[in-house]
Amino acid sequence: MSGWWACLDEQTRQAVDAEVLRDRRMMAVKAVWEALRPLGLGLRVAEEVVHLRYTVLGERVRGSSSAEPADVPTLAARAAGLPGRVVAVEALWDGDTVHDWFVMLIAVLDEPAGEGHLATFYRSPDARPLGRVAAEVGRGLADHLGVPFHFASPDVPDGGAPRRR
Repeated sequence: MSGWWACLDEQTRQAVDAEVLRDRRMMAVKAVWEALRPLGLGLRVAEEVVHLRYTVLGERVRGSSSAEPADVPTLAARAAGLPGRVVAVEALWDGDTVHDWFVMLIAVLDEPAGEGHLATFYRSPDARPLGRVAAEVGRGLADHLGVPFHFASPDVPDGGAPRRR
């Protein structure tokens, strides 16, 4: 795959790195794919080229040390700004080719029914298991809000784990 990176002109390389540094994965993939598609590069390989750039640029990528603020006051303020009443806090596993597994913390809403995104945990800054970090933060927020917390699989990534509703 590094051979594909060498096929890009310098201007495109700079543009891809700029998108990666802003953590705009899809725009970086698009730039690689459009530049190298005439040479036979597929979309999946373009994603892998961008993944390698994330690896090379490491901690310089925006939000790489932690996804978002994960303190209870900040998350409680986000929850208060949602369009409905928070009736539960839930953590869910998800994944992609760049970040591998990550955990989304959401507020389950009632009136109107739905959910609101609160935070995404891509990795633990102190190397603790990601699911445990998300569970600790989610439980603390739920306790603060006086609502239940649900995380079906805190120890093992599982994108198909049962939801609260």
